[in-house]
Amino acid sequence: QAWCGDTREGGQDSSSLPRGGHGPRPWAAGSSQVNEVAFSPCESHCATCSDDGSVRVWSLASMELLIHFQVLSQSCLCLAWSPPSCRRPEQQQVAAGYRDGTLRVFSISRMAMVLKMRPHRAALTAIAFSADGQTILSGDKDGLVAVSRPRTGVTVRVLSDHRGAPICTIQSTEKEYGDFGAEGADLWLAASRDQRVSVWASDWLQNRCELVDWLSFPAPALAEVPGCLPPSLAAFCPWDGALLVCVGLGEHREVLLYSLRQKQVLERIPLPFFAVSMSLSPRARLVAIGFAERVLRLVDCASGAVQDFAGHDDSVQLCRFSPSAQLLFTAAHSEILVWEVTGP
Repeated sequence: QAWCGDTREGGQDSSSLPRGGHGPRPWAAGSSQVNEVAFSPCESHCATCSDDGSVRVWSLASMELLIHFQVLSQSCLCLAWSPPSCRRPEQQQVAAGYRDGTLRVFSISRMAMVLKMRPHRAALTAIAFSADGQTILSGDKDGLVAVSRPRTGVTVRVLSDHRGAPICTIQSTEKEYGDFGAEGADLWLAASRDQRVSVWASDWLQNRCELVDWLSFPAPALAEVPGCLPPSLAAFCPWDGALLVCVGLGEHREVLLYSLRQKQVLERIPLPFFAVSMSLSPRARLVAIGFAERVLRLVDCASGAVQDFAGHDDSVQLCRFSPSAQLLFTAAHSEILVWEVTGP
């Protein structure tokens, strides 16, 4: 496959960032808007979901389509791959959320849908597995977060703390029992479009869920224009489990590094525009940020260096690092570019 958009050293978009990307490889994943990319823990496969209702599973080595799940007359808006704790092939599953409020779970080994349920009345906008893979967290357009058990197909809890604003992000990770003064081995967050982020500690087997922190910020001035409010995005920091990295929060265009222990913002990194997508490298202290202005920015949080890339013809609504951090997938409508991320 051809490479486009030369961003290597000496190319048009080169800069002094110590960790850059080679020219992106275009990847045809369909003609409909791509809403999410999720990777298998061992990085042998990835899955994409689209507005046309499709969930596609691909080989990362060959970029060949292996499995195609299709739901007619529905848009698939969010997607999650089962976590590393589900190592056996028969445990590999993909959970997908749809515009009609349904949640479907697909088995990779059986190449079939194994669960369909409807935990929401509104469109699903975010989804994540718990760290042990036994629970699915899903958020919807109305701000509700549902807690469901894929093994039984039962929704065991619905949290309404973010009611009134679409859920933009849900992420779950492991924590030490008792860390942050809370029981449970799961730490998870939800971010809603009204500039709010909640962080929770949970022990789902014991049906425990405790609020750890609540972040609320004033909306930017452009919120006065309907439909212009940027998404509120947050993620647990891979290089420091007590840090959150956030964009789209507050009145200013910036990346926020927030400490869950100190309960305060430790660092602010200015941005040229409001972000519409974000991904954190699992290895390096690198953050990828997509803008509606068709620009992808890499931010090195260790040095503060930044590097901009122009490869898309539309808003960069999605960016995702692979588990090894060697690949970065970005999407603008139906166009996906695959970037190779290299060390210094």
